[in-house]
Amino acid sequence: MKILRILSFIQRRVKALGIRLIYSVLLMVYAYQSDRTPVWARRIIMGALAYLLSPLDSIPDLTPFIGFTDDLGIISFGLVSIACYIDKDVREKAKTKLLSLIKEVDEKEILAVDAKL
Repeated sequence: MKILRILSFIQRRVKALGIRLIYSVLLMVYAYQSDRTPVWARRIIMGALAYLLSPLDSIPDLTPFIGFTDDLGIISFGLVSIACYIDKDVREKAKTKLLSLIKEVDEKEILAVDAKL
């Protein structure tokens, strides 16, 4: 019984982190597409997204659970760096796309990302 509770907890946390990561990436993509975003901010976005997609990693993504923490950290750093270019329009586009990709999204996960901006 206890192992099932532990596995359930891990599953919920992994899903929550995945939602935060996807929403963060979508925010960056839509900020990149915005005419208001300057070249220097677009370079930060490209660097963060390139790191996310790169097979070379400081912590290999094949490592269960831990492998994506560095990716989330880089994406979070990129988001904070360009936060002033993430406006209401960018947030709405990212949220709409997220809800089209993942049907059951806990609003708290979106708010957690937005609160850091």
